[in-house]
Amino acid sequence: MQTANHDQSVSNAVDLQHFHDIEEIKQLKARYCRHLDAKDWQSWRGIFTDDFVSDTSESGGRVISGADAFVAYLRTQLGKPTQPTVHHVHAPEIELTGPTTARGIWGLQDVVRLAPGLNLLGYGHYHETYEKIDGRWYIKTSKLTRLREDIFNPLISFRVPQWLRNAGAAMARKQQK
Repeated sequence: MQTANHDQSVSNAVDLQHFHDIEEIKQLKARYCRHLDAKDWQSWRGIFTDDFVSDTSESGGRVISGADAFVAYLRTQLGKPTQPTVHHVHAPEIELTGPTTARGIWGLQDVVRLAPGLNLLGYGHYHETYEKIDGRWYIKTSKLTRLREDIFNPLISFRVPQWLRNAGAAMARKQQK
């Protein structure tokens, strides 16, 4: 059975919009990494919905509600010019769940300077949801999970075992209360 040319062009337009939205979400996540590592807090804030929720509890952090609160928190944790970071994301799995909603999972590798001569090399995933507002995509929620963390300096490298990471996370949560 053949479809009418009109039906085919509508179908092609829908497919094209689907791929366009996925590409926009990829660009959004690229800006997330670039603005975070450049410490461009104003631009970084612009990629989140106002009601953004960050959940890093499984990787030693906490849940933070609100984009302004999240940016302020990360700025205090990673905002020093002497504390460079490198975030690389890859292998995106993006699913459009509606005309203005989507979810995705990204592979992550990051390097964070913890102190002079002490660095963290981490591997994990971002699990995120996205919302399209006035034709533009934003990150609505983000959950960070870690697979592995290595502490290193120019002379040695040390893999952080799960039990030690859990103990350190528990201590950090107690200090934040």
